[in-house]
Amino acid sequence: MKSRRIQLALLVFLLAVLGFVLVRRQAILDWASLYGYTPPSVVSQLASDDTMTPAAKHLLYVNHPVVTDTSTFTAHCPAGSEKTVVLGCYLSPDKGIYVYAVSDARLDGVEQVTAAHEMLHAAYRRLSDSERQKVDAMLTDYYEHGLTDQRIKDTIEAYRQSEPHDVVNEMHSVFGTEVADLPAPLEQYYRRYFTDRSKVTGYTAKYQAEFTSRRDQVTAYDAQLKDLKTQIDTNSTQIDQQHKALDAQHSQLEAYRASGQTDAYNQGVASYNQAVDSYNGLLAETKSMINRYNDIVTERNAIALEEQQLTKELSASALPN
Repeated sequence: MKSRRIQLALLVFLLAVLGFVLVRRQAILDWASLYGYTPPSVVSQLASDDTMTPAAKHLLYVNHPVVTDTSTFTAHCPAGSEKTVVLGCYLSPDKGIYVYAVSDARLDGVEQVTAAHEMLHAAYRRLSDSERQKVDAMLTDYYEHGLTDQRIKDTIEAYRQSEPHDVVNEMHSVFGTEVADLPAPLEQYYRRYFTDRSKVTGYTAKYQAEFTSRRDQVTAYDAQLKDLKTQIDTNSTQIDQQHKALDAQHSQLEAYRASGQTDAYNQGVASYNQAVDSYNGLLAETKSMINRYNDIVTERNAIALEEQQLTKELSASALPN
């Protein structure tokens, strides 16, 4: 009898331990993952730059983030996995976060935004069913009724085409790191992860400006080139017409001189010389326009090349093999 009581007590104890493990499974796994782990300085700096809360840092560090510009990145992150201007990946469930090291100073901030973006994927995975329903509703409502940024719309559409089952998950990361002004309920939600989310969206705005400023400049150059081409074409037509008129006047003057009509010849010379001056002036003006056109083409192409180089920095073709 005593033996059965001991066995029963042991069974109750084991069931209690099992219940505790099941309830606290995630906490136990996190403890095991973080035991003896010290984040590299580059990782802790990214967390600090992003103003991550303790909860967000926990999610980041549990994934042992790696910032690398070596083949380590491509070995773990599928090319083109992200459709926004970040280079990173989150391996679910909590199997790692990888951030590609971007060395171009013009793209400062990409690493910070990438780290925050991938951390939010880890956060989304851990939402309870009820929390996720609520968050999904807020994200979807903003996407359908509040989002005005076409770049963000295009980004979400790209995810919709490539990852139709993870669109809201991507909204969760993109909106939290790239949209400066969100509805109050979403802002309140993201305070779980950032004490000052504007720091993260500020990084996004900074490196996005490197692209938009160049695109705007190219657009402005294209408008100038269009206007100049119209003027050059108009002048060229006038030059051709004036050249034909001068040939006709010259032929008439030669006829006057050949027939001895001195008075008519002398009167025609003055008119002819004025026409020549007008022709030469229009020709010089047009040559100047053509030179300016060619200079703008050179400047425009240089800016376009810079944009292409920046885009390549953040594309799969820039990644190590």
